[in-house]
Amino acid sequence: MHTRPSPRPRRTRGTRPRTTARLAAAVLTAAALLVSACSSGTSTTSAGGTVEAALAALPRATPSALTPYYDQRLGWRDCGTSGFQCATMKAPLDYANPDAGTVRLAVARKKATGKSKPLGSLLVNPGGPGGSAVAYLQQFAGIGYPAEVRARYDMVAVDPRGVARSEPVECLDGRQMDTYTQTDVTPDDQAERNALVTADRKFAESCGARSARLLRHVSTVEAARDMDILRAVLGDRKLHYVGASYGTFLGATYAGLFPGRVGRMVLDGAMDPSLDARRLNLDQTAGFETAFQAFAKDCVRHADCPLGGKGTTPARVGDRLQAFFRELDAHPVAAGDTDGRKLGESLATTGVIASMYDEGSWGQLREALTSAMKERDGAGLLALADSYYERDGSGHYSNLMMANAAVNCLDLPPAFSGPEGVEKELSAFEKASPVFGPGLAWTALNCSYWPVRATGEPHRIEARGAAPIVVVGTVRDPATPYRWARSLAGQLSSARLLTYDGDGHTAYGRGSACIDSAIDTYLLRGTPPTTGKRCS
Repeated sequence: MHTRPSPRPRRTRGTRPRTTARLAAAVLTAAALLVSACSSGTSTTSAGGTVEAALAALPRATPSALTPYYDQRLGWRDCGTSGFQCATMKAPLDYANPDAGTVRLAVARKKATGKSKPLGSLLVNPGGPGGSAVAYLQQFAGIGYPAEVRARYDMVAVDPRGVARSEPVECLDGRQMDTYTQTDVTPDDQAERNALVTADRKFAESCGARSARLLRHVSTVEAARDMDILRAVLGDRKLHYVGASYGTFLGATYAGLFPGRVGRMVLDGAMDPSLDARRLNLDQTAGFETAFQAFAKDCVRHADCPLGGKGTTPARVGDRLQAFFRELDAHPVAAGDTDGRKLGESLATTGVIASMYDEGSWGQLREALTSAMKERDGAGLLALADSYYERDGSGHYSNLMMANAAVNCLDLPPAFSGPEGVEKELSAFEKASPVFGPGLAWTALNCSYWPVRATGEPHRIEARGAAPIVVVGTVRDPATPYRWARSLAGQLSSARLLTYDGDGHTAYGRGSACIDSAIDTYLLRGTPPTTGKRCS
């Protein structure tokens, strides 16, 4: 799910190589949804007393109005990237009215490299919402997944509707995004609060003006239904899938809608669809605090830690970081940016949060903090923030943040109805994370002004009748807290929970031979890990 810390939206990041680039394709996800037409009418009562509807499976037979989509043939062409082919797939803009127009979706694949009979297609999604699955395939999964997996599967990706190459949602331009990402999200007075509300309103209004046709039709349910069309077009009887972060919600939604078509499915860095937006954001805030505590303990062991020396408590490290943020709020520092941007509190917080996704980035964060705190050079933290936002050197942003908001605001009613709601919850968010809580509470306000009403609501996903599904949770995951993995595994009727006792966001392909072996065995042989398997 994507959480935009001092930044905005909120959602989740996906699996990437351990480089700064890895920070880009994953956005936190505070998404979850249920279209009323798909509700079974059955429900359970949560511990909190709320009623949670269960996502119901769609009819097994394909409606005749959708037959032209399921029967289409893809025209594969060279992508311009060695070994990959690309195509454009059509899906109905509105599944409730298939004659109302189409949406064109970008698809890419890399054919199985082995001589043995392929196992079928393996669809991958890195998270977001808003992360480009096609870019993830071409830059990592198609070349970085284990050779044995790539030998037996056609590696496939589709950019979800509204994302990247698939008719992207458009909102602010580059300069406007620069202004938006620098907006103060820890307002100290009424004027700053008004400025924050104005920024969120302008963002929402620009999306409504520039993407009016698409904005009502970028829900996770619709994206999951698009995946079933792709499964059929590829000639696969079952959908084999690896989804990370928000990609777990997308995959679980597919399983709930089409349980009989689930093949080998891995949901890594799982989300909990039964939670409302407020709870998702609060849980994620606590997740970032857990990750920050781990970073703080590691930081003070190093001589170059600018936040304290050996023996400094994590609480004291947090106090020093907060003091630095307050200083930047009052006096931003130069960052050597050609567009004149300086490093203020919002961008600095974004840079720190970006580094919580991967413990391999902690050294880079220490260096960036040292430069900013001791040398008054904000270039390092600004680079981390830009990577998080997918902003390039020319000042152009991908549509990551636009799609992120569009999907999340459609999938769930907003966390807060206005600034007053945030103020009432500030103490709870600050308790969850003294360092990040206030900023994350205020950034949860963005959907309050969205021009399109949410079509989803919190719900359980049971997917009764589905083949075994592997749900993976990382104990100190900042973006998708481990409790979410346990909850999703408890909802899915055929789930096997695989636990990674480690740091960072997601687990597969991040250095644990135990995790990788369990998932590879499942993908190649169909044998899921034993119940309760734990790796470190």
